[in-house]
Amino acid sequence: MQYLYDFFHNRVLMSAILGWAIAQVVKTIIDLSLNKKLNFERLVGSGGMPSCHSSTVCALCAAAGVEYGLGSGEFAVAGILAVIVMYDARGVRRETGTQAEILNQIMDFFRLPENGRYKLEFDQDKLKVLIGHTPLQVLCGAILGIIVGLVSVNFLP
Repeated sequence: MQYLYDFFHNRVLMSAILGWAIAQVVKTIIDLSLNKKLNFERLVGSGGMPSCHSSTVCALCAAAGVEYGLGSGEFAVAGILAVIVMYDARGVRRETGTQAEILNQIMDFFRLPENGRYKLEFDQDKLKVLIGHTPLQVLCGAILGIIVGLVSVNFLP
């Protein structure tokens, strides 16, 4: 049972989980205020404001910095991980979402009936478009994560 105690008392890990959870709740609240409809997919889905990817890794990085020091290997690994994740969320994943949007438009075009029949049939439903993040979403997620990491590591048992 010691391993469960150790797991739940790992302040760095719990800070990262808390950074993710808070970002997902904030994202859901923002989506609710904009669309006037509760979308439960926002609680676990990717994309949107703020970036939960950025929030998670920045909370991890900030907590590791406080817990182990800025000169530690733990902080260095968390920092490099944060840079890679945020770069990917902003770059590659955002481009994937843009491509999905274009492919959905192409699929919609070929689904239009022609002489009472569809031009093409697709096995795939619409592709998910909300995958990546804008620079502002990444920045807001990073700021949220740093705040969560700095605050939570000092208050968690």
